[in-house]
Amino acid sequence: MSLSKGVEIHHLTSIKAGMLDFYDAKTSHETMLVGVPPNTVDDFFVHKYQTDQLMAVRGNFIIIILHDGKYQYVSLSEAKPEVITIPRMVPHAAINLGSEPCMLINGVIRHGKPHPLDYRPIKAPFPYDLNLMRDLHEISVKRSPVNNQ
Repeated sequence: MSLSKGVEIHHLTSIKAGMLDFYDAKTSHETMLVGVPPNTVDDFFVHKYQTDQLMAVRGNFIIIILHDGKYQYVSLSEAKPEVITIPRMVPHAAINLGSEPCMLINGVIRHGKPHPLDYRPIKAPFPYDLNLMRDLHEISVKRSPVNNQ
């Protein structure tokens, strides 16, 4: 799948030291811990003055990106350490179809002072593909380390 221009997914590598894994973090101006409640289907956000760098640290979630009049669905999970980078002016939404809350880290890169419009939700222009999102969620759940013990 070709992602929207500027949207990138980075698989994080780690260095093992004893029993610990140290992951190379992305550089940011600000780091936010974000909770996505269970069974959340959110509206879009478009940030004019920031780039988001999102990573699931507990649970899993789906990022929907609006590009050229189509939705792109990207599943991120605690089971697979990846960061999705979403540049400014790219409409995106975070979805959690699970029964547990999801926690994610957003390493924000600022391109100017925060603006209230950066955090105002925008209604989706057409319905999401809930069947596809459920399939992506189920795949993420099966990869989860909690289910593999």
